[in-house]
Amino acid sequence: MRSLHSLSTVLLALTLQTALVQGQQLAIQTETGKQTLMSRTDLEALPHVKVTTGPASSSTTFEGIALRSALEKAGVDIATLKGKRLALCLLVEAADGYRVVFALPELDSAFTDRQVILAFLKDGKPLDDKEGPYRIVVPDEKRMARWVRQVTKLRIVDVQ
Repeated sequence: MRSLHSLSTVLLALTLQTALVQGQQLAIQTETGKQTLMSRTDLEALPHVKVTTGPASSSTTFEGIALRSALEKAGVDIATLKGKRLALCLLVEAADGYRVVFALPELDSAFTDRQVILAFLKDGKPLDDKEGPYRIVVPDEKRMARWVRQVTKLRIVDVQ
């Protein structure tokens, strides 16, 4: 009986761990429809970026990766934006249904010095459930309307 209880406890722990890991996956869909699931480990392996936002008296530091890096890792070609490809957009989707759009040239260093961040740390700690596991941070925007919390999917869409 005791071993049955122990086995149930282990199975429950494994189920919860799997749910946590799956909850930290990010789906990225290219313009051709190919979808890639990236784990937290996959994302953390990319070069890190830190940005500090807000007034000096109450600033916040976010750490993550350049959003462009995640897209490129999933097979999105940002380096050759010209012609019809300039009409491609990135649709960022959140767990609560919130969605925002970025034109792909906004993410290309050949067009802008702006850096859009896919953050997973805030002031050195993982984002809490309300914000994370991933959040879009756009440091130079005056309004935070495109600072999407609980990012679950990135999808390349064509504006027609």
